[in-house]
Amino acid sequence: PLERLPSIFAEAAQRLKPGEVAPILQSPNGFHIVKLLAKRGGAAALPPVQQTRARHILIKVNELTSDSDARHRMEGLLERLRHGAKFDELARLYSQDGSAAKGGDLGWLYPGDTVPEFERAMNDLPIGKVSAMVKSPFGYHLIEVLERRLQEISSDRQRAAAAQVLRAR
Repeated sequence: PLERLPSIFAEAAQRLKPGEVAPILQSPNGFHIVKLLAKRGGAAALPPVQQTRARHILIKVNELTSDSDARHRMEGLLERLRHGAKFDELARLYSQDGSAAKGGDLGWLYPGDTVPEFERAMNDLPIGKVSAMVKSPFGYHLIEVLERRLQEISSDRQRAAAAQVLRAR
């Protein structure tokens, strides 16, 4: 992608049409010849992405709660859900993260917003169903998918991605 190129090359490439060669460029690393072979995509061509609105209950594994204790507590919560307890009420009472006050609601999530283990489980869930226990680096989760939608990537999200590219550079 253009934004991943060093700025000297990106600026030259932006002015070129496919097949054209830029004038010789000089940088601290030497002299460069840039030829643009083809263009594709671009910001206007970004496809919409699937967002998922989900909520979860997290039992953390830490110095105070062992892996087996966290798993046991989560099994109890899962059993309560099977017997009619409300997900949001259990999340308010037992979830050990910032979403607890909102009934575990994580809002609309883009791909990559969560750790891979969580995202895989969430993506495999049908709307309205509760996952089996999911282990992540944070502990154990129960996940419920509330909605899904295709959404254009917001300009704020694009700016954040661009900032991340610049930091990586």
